[in-house]
Amino acid sequence: MDEQLTSSELQLPDDAELQIGERIARFANDGTTLQLGIGQIPTVAAERMCHLRQLRVWSEMLSDGVLLLDRSGSLDADGLINTSFLMGSPELYEWADNNPRLRMSRTETINDPSRISAHPAMLSVNATMQIDLFAQANASFVDGLIYSGFGGQPDFVTGALHSSDGHAVVALRAWHDKSDASTVLPILTNPVTSFQHSAIVSEHGCADVFGRSQHAQARLIIEQVADPRARQKLVEAAGQLGLRRDSD
Repeated sequence: MDEQLTSSELQLPDDAELQIGERIARFANDGTTLQLGIGQIPTVAAERMCHLRQLRVWSEMLSDGVLLLDRSGSLDADGLINTSFLMGSPELYEWADNNPRLRMSRTETINDPSRISAHPAMLSVNATMQIDLFAQANASFVDGLIYSGFGGQPDFVTGALHSSDGHAVVALRAWHDKSDASTVLPILTNPVTSFQHSAIVSEHGCADVFGRSQHAQARLIIEQVADPRARQKLVEAAGQLGLRRDSD
């Protein structure tokens, strides 16, 4: 029996989402291949890329951000749009129906790091719930319980980092309002979803961490990503973890 597809309602982004999306978009250039994860932030980032051209898509999932890019003329008209599933508005599903440029493949194919890395200038964009001073991301657990599966984030981070001129960007809000707590922690107590990213982005800034020493990485995360309310405690914790030099 046919059932109506589950869809998500498009919402207006708030200031934090606009700031994060704008910073992510700066990693894209003409000819970039995109992986955009789920949520409002990747959609905002896609909207900020609509001035670019010859973009390609190799992404575990598609949402309305790709629809925006297609309608703006940003996608390579001769290239296939590769994905394994869609989640978005009814308008997205209408666009996908019988679309000859859309190729749906098994997740084992789309999430294969060797296939991902074969795309030059691969830009992987994923959200996380927590990050620590070692640049480890938790996108799966809350208080030790599974919040969601980790999906393709580890695969795409690995693939993007091995792509020529590729970037693996992870994004988060620096402060969780409901728990009134920092999402930047000294060290994760939950299992790690991904690590060794190119950059970490929050509403407060962007930490370019790839190739940095552990000391420099921790300092950038505190200064550029963490909420100001959490920075002093994070500085103290960095010292206890051996992540600070006397000159820091």
